[in-house]
Amino acid sequence: MPEDFHEVSLPLRLALGATGGPTRRTDIVALSNGGEARNSRWADARRRYDVGTGLRSLDDLYALVAFFEARRGQLHGFRFRDPLDHSSAAPQDAPAAGDQMIGTGDGVTALFQLHKTYADAGGATSRLIEKPVDGTVLVAIDATPLDPSLFAVDATRGLISIEPAAIPPSGAVVTAGYLFDTPVRFDADRIEVNLAAFRAGSVPSVPLREIRP
Repeated sequence: MPEDFHEVSLPLRLALGATGGPTRRTDIVALSNGGEARNSRWADARRRYDVGTGLRSLDDLYALVAFFEARRGQLHGFRFRDPLDHSSAAPQDAPAAGDQMIGTGDGVTALFQLHKTYADAGGATSRLIEKPVDGTVLVAIDATPLDPSLFAVDATRGLISIEPAAIPPSGAVVTAGYLFDTPVRFDADRIEVNLAAFRAGSVPSVPLREIRP
């Protein structure tokens, strides 16, 4: 991420009440025979959220405004914990070292990028993970967990660096488990607050947009 990204997280109590998820861009052309042609304009999904729905109190509202000001609106990106999709495992499961394949050894390569794969019998897509949560990353080589002293994690880029003594041999499957944040920015340069409406249960819209590399 560039220097305009702040390695700080939106307060978790605000993130967990947010709404949103992945967005894709698909062109659909109606054909003269009544059929249609579809083309994906984006190779990867881009996530959008609204954290206004996570506000429960005036303290929450103030915390959001303070966070917004510290980011100077849309200027600086930050970490956001997607309430549904923030783990290498299913939501109800703890991350495990075998959750996600991140590469295959060749006896030389020591650096591996975290990814998360979404797949079923019909297809699959891979998502780049750049913001793992520090202290949560587990690594395994051919299903054997790797001691944490034998690898280092760049939590700002999602890179795993394996020590020379443990470099995966040729053909070895390298897997990882982790928690992660989504890099986002505010998608507007203002927050409109009406305290009377807020006390009556109406929350402001505070959109976020995922930052893609």
